Amino acid sequence: MRARLTLASLAVAVLGIAFAGPAAGAKTTKCSLGSQGRKLGPTYVTSLTVSGGATCSTGIKVVKAYYKCRVKAGGVKGRCASKVDGFSCTEKRTSIPIQFDATVTCSKGKERVVHQYEQNT
Repeated sequence: MRARLTLASLAVAVLGIAFAGPAAGAKTTKCSLGSQGRKLGPTYVTSLTVSGGATCSTGIKVVKAYYKCRVKAGGVKGRCASKVDGFSCTEKRTSIPIQFDATVTCSKGKERVVHQYEQNT
């Protein structure tokens, strides 16, 4: 009976971790951009969130550095393949002929910066 309880407890713990995900308990902050969203590089930065100890100030620096990296790698349609300010970033895009929208997720240790932007082409 003791072995069954231990296995059941283990299964509940594992399932709890699986459903909670890695960000469980991490504080996420939505940064207020206001009109600054038009001055960070892309045509519009529409949202910026930070977590894992990252600040909105850090997030803004990462957005600007990511944009510079992207433009250096091929103009407004370029893609950044290197770290920016120590953050590794991935980007997902949807596009139409005159613009694209993207979500960029950058991570460094526990810190995470996620921004969405719209780029006119």
